[in-house]
Formats: sequence, C-alpha cells, structure tokens
Amino acid sequence: MAAGENGCANDFSKYEELVASSLPAYQQGIGSSPYRKYEGFWYPEHLLAPTLMMRDTFVARPADVILATTPKSGTTWLKALVYCVVHRGHHAPADERHPLRASSPHDVVPFLHSIYEDHRSASPGPLLEGMPSPRVLAVHAPLTALPASVRESGCRVVYLCRDPKDAFVSLRHYLDEIKPKGAAMTPFAEAFDLFCDGVSPFGPVWDNMAEYWNESVARPEEVMFLRYEDLKEDTVGSVRRLAAFLGCPFTDEEAERGVPVAIVELCSMDKMRSVEANRDGMHRDDYLSIKNSAFFRKGEVGDWKVHITLEMARRLDGIVEEKLRGSGFSLIDQP
Repeated sequence: MAAGENGCANDFSKYEELVASSLPAYQQGIGSSPYRKYEGFWYPEHLLAPTLMMRDTFVARPADVILATTPKSGTTWLKALVYCVVHRGHHAPADERHPLRASSPHDVVPFLHSIYEDHRSASPGPLLEGMPSPRVLAVHAPLTALPASVRESGCRVVYLCRDPKDAFVSLRHYLDEIKPKGAAMTPFAEAFDLFCDGVSPFGPVWDNMAEYWNESVARPEEVMFLRYEDLKEDTVGSVRRLAAFLGCPFTDEEAERGVPVAIVELCSMDKMRSVEANRDGMHRDDYLSIKNSAFFRKGEVGDWKVHITLEMARRLDGIVEEKLRGSGFSLIDQP
C-alpha cells in the first residue's frame, strides 16, 4: 500500500493548498472555469488536487486496465468498448441485463480523479481496494502524472487520441453544455487561441499525446496507442486488437457467434443515446452535476469543418506537426 493511501481530509487539504499557491493560472480557460499549470500541463483547477493525490497514493494492480485520453477524444466510447471486452464473460453483449443497457459508461468505468475528488473527506482506499479485478479505470492525466505503480505493476494502459481540431470543437460544445447557470464562456476565437497556445484541460494536447506515444513505443506489451479516426474506420478490428492486447482475445467460437460485432453494436452512439440513463440521467461529483446526454454529441470525424475556418485548421495542424516532429507519428490527416 502506498504511503498516504489511508489519508483523508488533511491529505487532500495539502494538495488544495498547493493548487492555491503560486502556480500559474488562467482565471478563465477555454470554457468558463479557471486552470492551473503544473509541471508543464494545464489542469482544470478543481481537478488538480485530486489528480495529484491520485498520483501519490493510488496502487495499481497487474490486472488493472487504465484508459487514458484528453477530454473529448472518444473517452465515453472507449470506456464502453473496453468494459464490454473485459467483462464479456460475466456480461454478454446480447444480455438484456447488461450494465450498459441501464448505466452510463462513466458509471461503470469511473475516472480516478473523480473518485479522489468525491472522497476528499475520507480515503478512497477502501472503495478502490474493494473493486474486483480486473478494474477498468480512466484518466485524463498526462503520463508523467500517473502513479508510479501503473508502470511498476505492469498493468495495461490504453491511450486514445483524436484529431485536435475535432477534439477542440467537441470540447467547446461540451463546456458550453455543462457550464454553470449564468457563467460566461471564453469567446470562441479566444478559446481557439488558448488551445493553440497549449492551454486546454490536461494539455497541451500534443505533449499529452507524445508522452503516451513514446511509452507505447518503449513498452508495446503494456501501453497501446490508438487513434479515434482508426477506431471509427474499423471498429470491429480495433475491438479485436484491444481484446488481444488486454490478454482476453476472442476465441474462434466467439468470433463465429459474432461477439465482437455485438459489442460494437451495443456501444454504438445511437444505442448508447437510447439508454435512459444516458438520455435523462445525471453525472454528479463534488464540483458540478452534468447531464449524461452532454457526453453524446456527434462523434463524427471532420466535424471541425463546420465550425472553424481552413486558416484556423492550418494553424493548429502546423503547431501540432511542429510539436510532434521527430516523435515518429503524425496526427495530421494524410491526403
């Protein structure tokens, strides 16, 4: 057990004091909430303390699966797909009582920072320790903010990235949807400038991506790097690769019965939108309450073309390409 895992309010206060200290700040980021910069990355202010406490106290198990994304990069979809793949032995995708037919993907695959935020007055240790293996948990944190036990345990990490242009547009819509009543949003053009300057939740996005890409090259058996666009183009094939990477490949018999296809269908945008919990339910934490419907917009590739100009797109593409030069991969769509 890591030092501090049994800590409670006093431990959390220590991290809150750090956040409230002299860390660089934007009083209004690309939405309506303030950001704080820590070790090169920008965090929504209310999520920095729980993220740092998670980094210092969470103890990963070898069987854990950690899903990592920057916001609005396909997180909800990835949660649903991986949950179905990992737990298909207990919950067949065709089962009418499957948890995803009654619950949000964010309920069955919680964010680690949300668990720590919701347990600021008591240790989240008992809750985390009580979760049966394999635990599937999610983070937006950069790789360098993950607990050391994630690497030491040998658990699996799946990272999903998305074209930053689409991610920005989706993020703006999402932040507008969830903003507190009466809150003012940063103007769109100004928000885009901030995004291009690297000021975005858990960004700069290119640095967040590059960390996980490099780790996937160094440890391909333990870190899988996926592109949202590839997942959209060949979802069934991607699900098969996910299952193999996670150590639970589909058997020939499962393939013949169409289990991979059934998982993809269960996790489709239309199917998840139709679930009552996603249509009418709420996602609540200590900071705010969010309509689950806000997590389901379009999920399309190239939707940025409706919202930003070609000049803006070229500017962001140029920044991303320059920042990732020499890394061995590109996020720019090839002609």
